[in-house]
Amino acid sequence: MAGNEVAQALASMGARLRAVRERRGVTLSGVSRATGISTSTLSRVETGRRKPTLEVLLQLSKEYGVSLDELAGTAPAPAAKPRATAPLSFGDDKAVLPLTRYVGGLHAHKHVLPALAAPPTRPRQVSHDGYEWLCVLYGRLWLALGDQDLILTPGDVAEFDTRTPHGVANSSPGGPVEYLIMFGPQGERQRPRTPPAAARGTG
Repeated sequence: MAGNEVAQALASMGARLRAVRERRGVTLSGVSRATGISTSTLSRVETGRRKPTLEVLLQLSKEYGVSLDELAGTAPAPAAKPRATAPLSFGDDKAVLPLTRYVGGLHAHKHVLPALAAPPTRPRQVSHDGYEWLCVLYGRLWLALGDQDLILTPGDVAEFDTRTPHGVANSSPGGPVEYLIMFGPQGERQRPRTPPAAARGTG
């Protein structure tokens, strides 16, 4: 791999590790107990604040049952399974597309949940350090946030502290769901810079 490809693979590694862990429904503390890697190290790797060592990647690859190529995003993509009733076709698992190429700070990725063959159950919840912004692009997304159950539709936005137990699912078997996520370290918040309408009209 060329130097820029290595940097890109490392930059997207945290989002891939987080996505794999969430698909298996395990918490950071559960992975820590199974691997001996501290929860703080796991959290920093997933949020991009720390580059994973080869030893850490080998342990997580074994624990999650995936190859290093899959974690690096260099494995061949599996063939999508066609669904005649859905506007788009995807495999059975959530697809994750990293949108940022740097390590540390805020990073973004797009998630796609495939269409369902049966009504969904309440999403399995996880919690970890960080802060998240979520925007639905297509479909209906079920966000289980603590004791709340929210159904988000295109254009809806949610932001929350990820130490609050949370989970998402496709809320309808009628089609897939696409949404964007921005994820940042604890304490990070969005800072709107658009001036008030009154200020824009002066001068």
